[in-house]
Amino acid sequence: MVEVVLKKGKEKAALQRHPWIFSGAIEKVKGSPLNGEVVRVLAANADFLAYGYYNENSRVAIRLLEWDQARNIDKGWYQQKIQTAIAARKHVLKNGDTNTCRLVFSEADFLPGLIVDQYASYLSLQILSAGMESVKADIIDILRDQLNPLGIFDKSDATARTHENLEVEQGLLWGENPPEFLEVKENGIRYNINIAGGQKSGFYCDQRDNRLLLADYTRDKRVLDCFSYSGGFSLNALKQGAMHVTSVDSSAPALETLQQNIELNGFAADRNTIFQSDVNKQLRIFKEEGTTFDIVVLDPPKYAPSRSALDRAARAYKDLNRLAMGLLESGGLLATFSCSGAVDIDTFKQIIAWAALDAGKEVQILKQFNQPEDHPVRLSFPEGEYLKGLLLRVL
Repeated sequence: MVEVVLKKGKEKAALQRHPWIFSGAIEKVKGSPLNGEVVRVLAANADFLAYGYYNENSRVAIRLLEWDQARNIDKGWYQQKIQTAIAARKHVLKNGDTNTCRLVFSEADFLPGLIVDQYASYLSLQILSAGMESVKADIIDILRDQLNPLGIFDKSDATARTHENLEVEQGLLWGENPPEFLEVKENGIRYNINIAGGQKSGFYCDQRDNRLLLADYTRDKRVLDCFSYSGGFSLNALKQGAMHVTSVDSSAPALETLQQNIELNGFAADRNTIFQSDVNKQLRIFKEEGTTFDIVVLDPPKYAPSRSALDRAARAYKDLNRLAMGLLESGGLLATFSCSGAVDIDTFKQIIAWAALDAGKEVQILKQFNQPEDHPVRLSFPEGEYLKGLLLRVL
């Protein structure tokens, strides 16, 4: 097996079980490993540190897998890791009210570059590292044996693959193609989702708990759901008795799916209004019209894909939240989120404080939102904590 030796003093992260080794930490490579090949990682004094995937094209040159030198990284190793990850999600699926969740969450489950989402009887697979790409056939076999799905669909179309020198891919890997609209359940609410044509892997199951938490506040309230996509927050609010829900998104297909989901759950059509519009533009229109709400939800896309985009993202988050605060009467609630891993919770709070200052508002934090248990965070890999949110009372 090829050996990679780190520079003196660069072994600390590996010893602390952080799964990433950056290219600048490497002193030398003993051999010519293929991209995605498993290598032995050694400290400068030749002590064994870990096994990991090597990729000379990536800034993250090695993604660490295993710290026990006696273990073999073979199909049995992957089977054990996947089996453990699936078993840990049984609590999410225990009562039948939910049949969609994330079964494998990349580094958090010690499988860097592998994401597996379950949607009813289908699996959506994302492979984001060259190492996982090299064992894709084994991964498919293991998932078939463990779960016996109707089909496994490849959604490896994320831009992260380009950093690994991989082509984006999408299509059926095994079994039956999922229908254009597949019905799933989350917290007892029915959703039509489009695995092939939807964003990410088909659905945002990382907001499951937060949708339920926020819904408790929505009875008899006027709710504005921004970046509504196919209606996660909107549908939960309607189920809990919201007086009226206004949903805003720029995607026509997403809003068509939202309309289907409203009908699927039997909610009265006159309790929901849909706007296909840029959210910032629509918020300004509401302000000009004098339209106000009791609760506003902001769940925007990732504004900061990397730390280099942090300043620009901070301005975007501040402007968005400032506009939303202006649509709330005193005492109204703002549920605001960031899915940018580069924006930590303390930075996010500071951005919200700036937005409140610009809006001339006082703000109280009532709750802090997090990602759910099927998106766990390893203490040795804090970068995995990407989703954060705040429930605010705006005064």
